[in-house]
Amino acid sequence: MSDHEVLHVKGRVLVGPEDVRDELWCVDGRITFDRPAAETVTVEGWALPGLVDAHCHVGLDRHGPVDEATSEKQALADRDAGTLLIRDAGSPSDTRWIDGREDLPKIIRAGRHIARTRRYIRNYAHEVEPVDLVAYVGREARRGDGWVKLVGDWIDREAGDLTACWPRPEVEAAIAEAHRLGARVTAHCFAEDSLRDLVEAGIDCIEHATGLTEETIPLFAERGVAIVPTLVNIATFPHLADGGQEKFPRWSAHMRRLHERRYDTVGAAFDAGVPVFVGTDAGGSLAHGLVAEEVEELTKAGIPPIEALAATTWGARAWLGRPSLEEGAPADLVVYGEDPRADVRVLAAPRRVVVNGRVLA
Repeated sequence: MSDHEVLHVKGRVLVGPEDVRDELWCVDGRITFDRPAAETVTVEGWALPGLVDAHCHVGLDRHGPVDEATSEKQALADRDAGTLLIRDAGSPSDTRWIDGREDLPKIIRAGRHIARTRRYIRNYAHEVEPVDLVAYVGREARRGDGWVKLVGDWIDREAGDLTACWPRPEVEAAIAEAHRLGARVTAHCFAEDSLRDLVEAGIDCIEHATGLTEETIPLFAERGVAIVPTLVNIATFPHLADGGQEKFPRWSAHMRRLHERRYDTVGAAFDAGVPVFVGTDAGGSLAHGLVAEEVEELTKAGIPPIEALAATTWGARAWLGRPSLEEGAPADLVVYGEDPRADVRVLAAPRRVVVNGRVLA
């Protein structure tokens, strides 16, 4: 398809869970529901807004920052899986060059992780002490696209287990500073201890959230704090626990408990009204392009298929402040051969991927 051709998408266009249209057109990279006079190229099937991976890392691998060629491969893997909007939840690489590429997903960046000194993966984060937290949050709020990423807990080698990284007063001041600068704040949290302080300090989202309990779930629901469970990543916990068993047995046992109750945790949060969104945590140790697997994981946790689908489409885009299949919106969409509302596993096999009105995969 050349740049000047108009794309006609027909069949079942899922503008919303129950709002189904017969067709739309992509003209000059934008969506319209008004038939244009120009000749068209037609694609048929079930169309969804470009999928959202709300926890992804482009420009990062298990060792730290990567070069542009590797970043491009990561972005292409996501695109070809139907992920056309990424919330990059922390990366040490400068990936702004991607914004100029009409063939790659759109990225909402959270800047670089902010972690406590020697309390996170080497080469990933700014590693600072609490006295410097506010300053670094301000810096990343200015560098990012409306988000800042904290590391809320990590293994404390002296304690031999996961512990919270930040004192309450510093967390409150840091989140207030981000909000003053117009940014939302999210935090990596595996364990239970840091959650109440972070939520009561005004945090907007928690990544992983395996430490949610009967005591903290109502607090999340009351405050409207979202979670991005990254269940495809939580699946690695037993392997991690095995590797740390000899040196950190308490930590290993804790990680296994968090893994064992993962589906119950996510299901209970959803049932209580906590907003849940799809994220894969790709880019650290996980491959990119796993969004369909994560949606299926949410259904295993008891989330109804239509809600799991919304968590990577209409609902996720609204949460991130980006349009779906709307008049004048960027023409980013994915076409499937069957109705993904009936079976979310359909997401693993996109028939066509359309970016800025062009069929690219």
